[in-house]
Amino acid sequence: MSRKLIAIDLDGTTLNNQSIISPLTKQVLQQASAAGHIVSIVTGRPYRISQQFYDELGLHSAMINFNGSLGHLPHHQWTKEYQYTIDREIALDLLAHQQDLGIETIAAENKAHVWANHQSDGTIDFFPKILRQQQVLNATNLTDNPTALTLYFSESHRKQLIEDLLSRYGKQIDLNVWGGPWPVLEVAHKGIEKATGLEFLAQTYQIDRENIIAFGDEGNDQSMIAYAGWGVAMANGIDDLKAIAQDVTSVDNDHDGLAHYLQEYLSLPTLLAEAQ
Repeated sequence: MSRKLIAIDLDGTTLNNQSIISPLTKQVLQQASAAGHIVSIVTGRPYRISQQFYDELGLHSAMINFNGSLGHLPHHQWTKEYQYTIDREIALDLLAHQQDLGIETIAAENKAHVWANHQSDGTIDFFPKILRQQQVLNATNLTDNPTALTLYFSESHRKQLIEDLLSRYGKQIDLNVWGGPWPVLEVAHKGIEKATGLEFLAQTYQIDRENIIAFGDEGNDQSMIAYAGWGVAMANGIDDLKAIAQDVTSVDNDHDGLAHYLQEYLSLPTLLAEAQ
């Protein structure tokens, strides 16, 4: 079998509903890596809350964060690393008008730093629970253009907020609305999506699109699933994603859907972990 690039989303895909990588999923992904395939995480998460999964899987491949806005090789200085950023003035303008826009929490982030208007209670781990004084989002502390902005907003303001953001900054940014239980909006550099990162990985590892298999479950996975030669939607995925995928896993993320599918797709041997 040709070497494959296996692109894996985290939440709702590789992770179960407790945000854990199951023993079987870990074992299958490590098997795939040992067989010479490239396993790469392609996630909307920032690096600070995805590094632990990269390390747990024992990966040595490049990683994509912020839905394609950051491509890097964890734990290494890498000449191929890239980051697409957002003008810091947008973050500061949102901060100045947050009440009118119905925004409760603003986090600005890049690979190494996070700033927020206040600390989080931990309900949503995308927002930092502890903020040092220099991490408070303001014009003094925000010295760099951030790679991504994450907004937690009042549900009653959803439509108006999206319209206002597109009206104010639509030529510079794209928006991604979370599909989960919380009203959260991700702001990214215009035109950057998971397919951006996937194309970068394919070029980096010299793998043709026909040898890319990608797994996802949400709206932010659509470009990645469409770009891959073989796009697989999770059984728990949204209908729009299933409609463009080449296949759908037989079971969901809470029942090792990715692992079972990959095991069969790559003809990997059955392991003891399955019997546990």
